Amino acid sequence: MAATRDHIMKLAIQHLNESPAASMAQLAEAAGVSRATLHRHFSSRDDLMLALAHRAYDQWGDVQVSSGMVAATASAGREELEQAMDALLTGLIEVADAYGFGLTDDRLATHPELRRRGDELEEREVAFYAAAQCAGLLRADLPARWISNVVYGLLVAVRESLRNGDVARRDVPRLLIGTFLDGAAPQHQTQPPQQARPQQQARPQHQAQAPQEARPEHQAWPQQQAQPPQQVQSRQQVRGEEG
Repeated sequence: MAATRDHIMKLAIQHLNESPAASMAQLAEAAGVSRATLHRHFSSRDDLMLALAHRAYDQWGDVQVSSGMVAATASAGREELEQAMDALLTGLIEVADAYGFGLTDDRLATHPELRRRGDELEEREVAFYAAAQCAGLLRADLPARWISNVVYGLLVAVRESLRNGDVARRDVPRLLIGTFLDGAAPQHQTQPPQQARPQQQARPQHQAQAPQEARPEHQAWPQQQAQPPQQVQSRQQVRGEEG
């Protein structure tokens, strides 16, 4: 049975995730076809990589739609945004897992058509995170684009952790969502209330201390004022400049 273009692309993706710099000869071998067959479908390695990138962007867009992100952004409802947040992050994990080789490929970021598509998809997510900030789901003192870049960084961490065997695949959604929403600092747990001692064992109550005089106003510690959010460049802009 002749290998289809779709079949070749799926096997090429699997091999590129293991060997991002694989040659056309190596990709043809991984797909189980001859180099001539591979070149009939893709004239060059750049042509193949471009097709794979478009495929990844298609899936990225599908995740945005299926998660309800666009509808939740328009509604600005807290419950809708929260549900869409979980669905979006879980879906992005699957895309990053499938197309991990492309997350840090600067050559793809400089292609005009791919850059246009990437910017469009990213802007949707930036608007979504901004709506989540207004609803109180995310910190309002951070630029929404910074939040988008944080998610991107976590997706790169997913790729590296799975590639190195640092985490189990089943734990990735919990790890990414937990890190994104709660950070890496330890969570403070509420201490259980202590039982009151029997009355005969109760210690004598200390007399209330007289309140200390307040410091003069000029000695009070200054309050730190929140700084206005800095403008953050998009991932495509940063990667384009580095290239």
